[in-house]
Amino acid sequence: QVQPVESGGGSVQAGGSLSLSCEGNEFITGYYCLAWSRQAPGKEREGVATIDGNGRTRYIDSVKGRFIISKDNAKKTLNLQMNSLKPEDSGTYYCAACGTTPTGQGTQVFVSS
Repeated sequence: QVQPVESGGGSVQAGGSLSLSCEGNEFITGYYCLAWSRQAPGKEREGVATIDGNGRTRYIDSVKGRFIISKDNAKKTLNLQMNSLKPEDSGTYYCAACGTTPTGQGTQVFVSS
């Protein structure tokens, strides 16, 4: 399975949490750096968080302290724990190797105020 499959999205109220997952054996194990990005309706896709092979993580300022990116090598998943969600976090979330265009369908997140 080369193309990753994102899941875990849904609708929550502001302040709630969601846990996203990205599965794909070859995807998870084949790249040094993995990333989550998101795209809100009518806006360009933006990177949200990255994790490299050494476990170093990076986040955009707007999600720092609220989101946690992690990788489970045993389960072959890339995860994104999203807490204290805000309406501006709404969008379709994608996983991909760093610097590449996502090829999955994404998973939708909607945060109501």
